[in-house]
Amino acid sequence: MAARRPVAAQIVATASGDDASAEGLARILAGDVALAGRVMKLANSAFYGMRGRVTSLQFAVTVIGFATVRTMATVALTDVDDGSRLPEDFWETSTSLALAASTLAPRFAERPQDALCLGLLAQMGVALLHHHDPVGHAELTAGARSFEARQAAEVQRYGISALRLTSVALEQWGFPAGMLVPLEQAGDLGSFSGALLRSAIEVAARIVDAGHEELPIERVSCGQLRERDVAPVLSQVRTDAAELRQALLA
Repeated sequence: MAARRPVAAQIVATASGDDASAEGLARILAGDVALAGRVMKLANSAFYGMRGRVTSLQFAVTVIGFATVRTMATVALTDVDDGSRLPEDFWETSTSLALAASTLAPRFAERPQDALCLGLLAQMGVALLHHHDPVGHAELTAGARSFEARQAAEVQRYGISALRLTSVALEQWGFPAGMLVPLEQAGDLGSFSGALLRSAIEVAARIVDAGHEELPIERVSCGQLRERDVAPVLSQVRTDAAELRQALLA
């Protein structure tokens, strides 16, 4: 993978280092026109409130943050930006999940930027399972219409859930524990550490999957949310998700 996307690999390796700088990351990014363009487009999106004002790659890196740059490089490096290898609703779900997580983050005392990264990467395990077993995974997804049911079906079929597989993959890439713990504990409805991601997954599913079997948001969120809190989040995510997809994939 590093040979195919050397710039993305270098970003993943260096963005979290103590000596990382916006100037240095911008210099590396300049070697991959497509990835640099996505960073610029995201920095100028409505999510950051800087539409049309980010005119340099270094400023774009500063606006979206090193963690987001690393997340975008990881997406590029693992080819999950290639829609032909993914479930049909993969990016609609991923961007809805990311925006839901960032919107809900303050209720869980988390930073929206960090939650956006977590949401964007959470589906990596889904991509890996689908690539490994496209027919079987599609059947599994069609038959398990709630978060709990899908987790159980994945463990039964593959021995590991998609979220846990994402955690294993990110651990291999050297991502920090703060990114891994929510992925590992999202399946435990009693775990507050997984509550933000779990809530974002529930919100995204209500938007993307017409046959989704809803779970009570109070239970999913460990009591941090009520159903009345969900409606404005659904509206905002529906409004902004298409622009985020365009920034990430165009």
